[in-house]
Amino acid sequence: MKKLLALLALLPSLVLAAGGGHPLDKAPEQSNDLAALQRGAKLFVNYCLNCHSANSMRYNRLQDIGLTDEQIKANLLFAAEKVGDTMSVAIDPKDAKAWFGATPPDLSVITRSRSSHAGTGSDYLYTYLRTYYRDPSKATGWNNLAFPNVGMPHVLWELQGVRTAKYEDKKDPHDPEKTIHTFVGFEQVKPGKMDQKEYDQAMADLTSFLTFMAEPGRNDRVRLGVIVLMFFGVFTIFAWRLNAAFWKDIK
Repeated sequence: MKKLLALLALLPSLVLAAGGGHPLDKAPEQSNDLAALQRGAKLFVNYCLNCHSANSMRYNRLQDIGLTDEQIKANLLFAAEKVGDTMSVAIDPKDAKAWFGATPPDLSVITRSRSSHAGTGSDYLYTYLRTYYRDPSKATGWNNLAFPNVGMPHVLWELQGVRTAKYEDKKDPHDPEKTIHTFVGFEQVKPGKMDQKEYDQAMADLTSFLTFMAEPGRNDRVRLGVIVLMFFGVFTIFAWRLNAAFWKDIK
């Protein structure tokens, strides 16, 4: 029993260790911003779909974010022949595993799978996409604060540029004899095509699209829920007054 209680006490720290322990930034809410979702879809197709599939998502579901079949065919349909096809990937899983050490996961519901007590899956992805840094000690040459020792290289480095992470050794407030290797910020080594504000917005757009992809019908579900609640609210008023009228002559 004591061992079980000790394990339960350690669970929060184990979860943080699995995710790197880096605090998550709040992802901007853009679920109703069709322009942002369309920009995110473009980033996903151009940068993510080369290695990651989204087999639970069909291209024609992009109509839900305001795109026509013609726009999908002209701008986003690179890895399929029909708009009704799923977002599959051409890379051979064996090659992917040999190059990256593991097969790149399907991203259909990645925002749901990454939800935790530390934040939503959207928060995690928004932080992850913005915390890559150059690390020559790694096989890919890159590392990530949200996912330490990540196997995926920084495919968006041309947009963000090249950065290194700065650390300082600080005294442990609980034990003065110990020092803590603490992250204090990034240093820009090479500029990218975007400045930091533009890159953050681009990653917000990509995160919003990944969130949409995990549940394309979410906005419709929320709207329907609001309509149902409003109906029950109005119905309750009518039922209350009808009940009062029915019993008014009975004492």
